[in-house]
Amino acid sequence: MAVLEVKHIGKHFDSTRVLDDVSFDLEEGSALAIIGSSGSGKTTLLRCLNFLETPDHGSITVRGETLFDADHPVAGQEKDLRTKRLHFGMVFQAFHLFPQYTALENVTLAEKLLAQEKPDFKQKKKEILEEIEAHGKLLLDQMGLSERMDHYPHQLSGGQQQRVAIARALALQPDILCFDEPTSALDPELTGEVLKVIRGLAEKHTTMIIVTHEMSFARDVADQIIFMDEGVIVEQGDARQVIDHPKEERTRQFLTKY
Repeated sequence: MAVLEVKHIGKHFDSTRVLDDVSFDLEEGSALAIIGSSGSGKTTLLRCLNFLETPDHGSITVRGETLFDADHPVAGQEKDLRTKRLHFGMVFQAFHLFPQYTALENVTLAEKLLAQEKPDFKQKKKEILEEIEAHGKLLLDQMGLSERMDHYPHQLSGGQQQRVAIARALALQPDILCFDEPTSALDPELTGEVLKVIRGLAEKHTTMIIVTHEMSFARDVADQIIFMDEGVIVEQGDARQVIDHPKEERTRQFLTKY
């Protein structure tokens, strides 16, 4: 079953074409890696999926619900972006943790804010907040950070901060977890610990989209790979097939660099 259907997405910035007719499906429990040179449109695609950018063309459907359709706009389509974004958990390159909050507070903040909108929040405040705290502690424990829950971001290594960011993205139980080059801001010695976490999520069949420059990781962890160049999908298919036996000459040229 396709959790995500992306159809004919296009995006321009002034006269620059960044995405052109990008279409793909993502199956439940599968991991999709998106590879390509810098400037090929990978990050813009993720930003369109997460509604940090608005596509000029195309449609985005999650679990049969059309979240965006440029050809058939409806009243209020640009409203309620937060609800749409809840379908996607986003892990950025630069962590983007709140420096004034501990690791646990960073993980639980969004869930606590959403809980306040529940009709029974005032009556069950203590119980609800305790459940959120327990959930946050469980996620941090799964990230190997049970002893770092009360530490602030400046007290954590880059790898630890990124693992907090992953726990934060998982906290709201998104349909799809998105990674935008999650190891690019890390020293090589810290890259492995983050990739290990993502590998573990893949083994649990977490539905993911991973923009990465780690070719061997993409080959071994992803089910499918998309290779993008100049805003278009040049090649897509089984991860090992694309990496080991690319069909397109442009894909072969790109992979020789790695």
